[in-house]
Amino acid sequence: MNDELHAKLQRGLGLFDLDGTLIAWDTQILFCDYVLKQEGIRRLFLPFFAAFTPAAGILGDEGMKRVFLAYLWRVDEQQLAVWVRDWVEEWFPVRCYAPMLERIERHRAAGHLTVLASASPEFYAREVGQALGFDLAFGTQVEVSGPFPLLPELRNHKGAEKVRRLSEIIGAPRELWPLSHGYSDSSADLPMLERCLTSTLVNPSTALTAIGEERGWEIVRPPLPWRNRREKTVEILRRIAGLGGK
Repeated sequence: MNDELHAKLQRGLGLFDLDGTLIAWDTQILFCDYVLKQEGIRRLFLPFFAAFTPAAGILGDEGMKRVFLAYLWRVDEQQLAVWVRDWVEEWFPVRCYAPMLERIERHRAAGHLTVLASASPEFYAREVGQALGFDLAFGTQVEVSGPFPLLPELRNHKGAEKVRRLSEIIGAPRELWPLSHGYSDSSADLPMLERCLTSTLVNPSTALTAIGEERGWEIVRPPLPWRNRREKTVEILRRIAGLGGK
């Protein structure tokens, strides 16, 4: 970390999750939808992905993420970069929660270090972070050298792994990050939130709401783009097939 970023860290730290926190959607589904619209033949990945879903409990989040990324098989780095750039331009910041954009700006105006810490692939998380004005942005590191592999190696940037990497990057002890405020919608981020001095939950589940209330965390509920669980499920399925709307 350079001197400028270190000076910001001394003033404060705004630490943000991405999916469900800054935007209602799982961005992995949104990016898949975008790519399949560019090259419809990539919908052939769907039977491949479906074949692995019964083994989700065995493969875990990391394994299923590797399988899901099969829709990018053999994409070259230059084409991937173009798709990332155009997709980010379409979605960020225009489709983000307005109240959360205000929070980012509040930290920035106070001279704090702003960090986007996502479990989504880093090859687009960094571009999202840049579009939203973050000082630093991190995600799941996907090993790609040459054409995109069918089952890429990756290290899921989630839970304890997110804490480990952030601690190394910001040079802070893992027990508690000083002058920090964490934002997330997910119980998977509890290890991160517990190391922040203050935390905000965004549209949390019933179980996470109870945890937040017990610990005195702020809870905010920006409006969602769907009216109920059924609408959400239908839209997710459409986007996985590259058939999502605007």
